[in-house]
Amino acid sequence: MKIAYRHAAVEDAAILADIYNAAFYRDYLKFGECPGYGKTKEMMEQSIRRCPKFIILCDGKAVGCISCREQAPQVYEIGCLCVIPAWQGKGIGTQAIRFVKEQYKGWKCFTLVTPADNPENIRFYTEKCGFRIVSEEMDGNVRLVRFVLYR
Repeated sequence: MKIAYRHAAVEDAAILADIYNAAFYRDYLKFGECPGYGKTKEMMEQSIRRCPKFIILCDGKAVGCISCREQAPQVYEIGCLCVIPAWQGKGIGTQAIRFVKEQYKGWKCFTLVTPADNPENIRFYTEKCGFRIVSEEMDGNVRLVRFVLYR
């Protein structure tokens, strides 16, 4: 399995909308809402313009996305890491975290949020990627946990 990354362009909006909607469908069903679900091509076009995204390719097939944006000098927010469910559990997400750490060489801190009621995500970020939980916050009806990873 060969994993590669490429910058997403506005022309990739439909592909990314399909990836996000597939990856976040379970969260939508569980919580009744999910900011990553229900994306349209137009919404993704705007998102691509606002926040750098990388399409995750596995053997040439688009299977996921990771987005990351500098919040302060050397502090980056991972806005989204998603992998289509059929491709989860294969180390793709772990490699994507390694990729952004290499991509943003001068980083001192990465931060992100995920639903507090998602033990798989919490285990992934803490056990596989080395993040730690620093706080909780609300996004609509969804309780989120905030993670940080320091160099």
